[in-house]
Amino acid sequence: MAEALAALQPGARWINGFAQLPPVFYTRLQPTPMPQLALNAGNGALASAMGFDSEWLQTEAAAQVLGGNALLPGMDAMATVYSGHQFGQWAGQLGDGRAILLGELAAPDQQDSSQGLELQLKGAGMTPYSRMGDGRAVLRSSIREYLCSEAMHALGIPTTRALSLVTSPQPVYRETVETAAVVARVAPSFVRFGHFEHFAARNQLDHLRALADYVVQRYFASAAQHASGTPARYAALLADIAERTARMVAQWQAVGFCHGVMNTDNMSILGLTIDYGPFQFLDHYDAGHICNHSDSSGRYAFSRQPQIAYWNLYCLGQALLPLIDDEAQTIAAIDAYKPALESAMLAAMATKLGLPGEAARIADLANPLLTLMQQHRVDYTLFWRELSQTVKNDRLPALAHWFAGDAAFDTWLLQYQELLANADSAQAADLMLSTNPQYVLRNHLGQQAIEAAQRGDWAPFARLQSVLAAPYQEHAGCEDLAALPPDWAQHIAISCSS
Repeated sequence: MAEALAALQPGARWINGFAQLPPVFYTRLQPTPMPQLALNAGNGALASAMGFDSEWLQTEAAAQVLGGNALLPGMDAMATVYSGHQFGQWAGQLGDGRAILLGELAAPDQQDSSQGLELQLKGAGMTPYSRMGDGRAVLRSSIREYLCSEAMHALGIPTTRALSLVTSPQPVYRETVETAAVVARVAPSFVRFGHFEHFAARNQLDHLRALADYVVQRYFASAAQHASGTPARYAALLADIAERTARMVAQWQAVGFCHGVMNTDNMSILGLTIDYGPFQFLDHYDAGHICNHSDSSGRYAFSRQPQIAYWNLYCLGQALLPLIDDEAQTIAAIDAYKPALESAMLAAMATKLGLPGEAARIADLANPLLTLMQQHRVDYTLFWRELSQTVKNDRLPALAHWFAGDAAFDTWLLQYQELLANADSAQAADLMLSTNPQYVLRNHLGQQAIEAAQRGDWAPFARLQSVLAAPYQEHAGCEDLAALPPDWAQHIAISCSS
């Protein structure tokens, strides 16, 4: 009990905003305990920012709480209900099938005392929404989620965060027998598009309005300027979500991130990357790359992500239409996505090229380059990093080795040099080196960390985690983490069951 009471910083407190909604939104329940819990990874900086005592993560009490065997005083554990479209088809009721929200914690120095960070356990046991599942997560998927959510944060991409990774020898049955694990993940809110779809599909308009008013009041200040119950309030909410989604997707495309399963129940209303399942960072550039082996139709291919996000927003718009009560106004709110995406994409590519002042002209430069990269199977991350370095060292012609003497690249390079001549090359290089990462979580790096951890060796995980936390820096002795992927990497299969 002493360790439990010492878990929080003085002044930190549980505020549990979502629990203030009516019980129809969730089911209160306890996580299902597991034996022999071990806390194998802990995020001390995030713990401190939340209001935890960072040293508490080193205690046995932390492993018990973050593994689902105990609750701290003030936690209010629950699983939330939502519905959604999966692979383009209405799936009906879904919900937190293996995620349990423990509560919302406000740090002592939180400027807005009404807001905190929600803490959710993924893999902590069955809920009423588990359907045919067991409510558990396996070690391999938990490692991937922990590493990727923190890697995305370090890249500056909106995302849920990872507080801890706890393991248990309890067997979990997938294609084979695997080891159980629990990731404690953190976000201001885990509300998804599917939460709205759920109540709209049931024509439960009072609940739909209550949910919309809740998220507006807590997270959408511009929409909150409109009176509760007015169509303008909900149209403003939808437009804000559209713009946040656009900015997130633009950042995915710029860094070469494939989400892999952009179902509406995997879309955050806050524009956060959420639910790391069959994701991948591109190796060689391929606009049509499909990272999810469950995606037989290629619905969630890399180049289709912007289009799918727009489709998902239409689903959200349809759910909010009863509150907005005007089809044209609803479509206009959804269509806020288009200019926001275009602007964010151009700005991102201009920054990657070191030409932020040329955003209006950047498509004519970026699109031909991407075409060349696809034709020559150029490694996406390494090329952009080398481009940054050659600008810094004034050695741009050295990039020709990626394109096997293709004259089209020489033409592109001349066009790029003409634009670059009007910029401060030193400033451009510094901008590019802080924009184009040296390190991303490639599939084979994650796989190596997983295989080592399955043998009980967590050193590769820790090394990879440390490097991914500073992806724009050079890390001596870590050249292998920024090298071309080995041939076997192309055979790694990640699916929805992973």
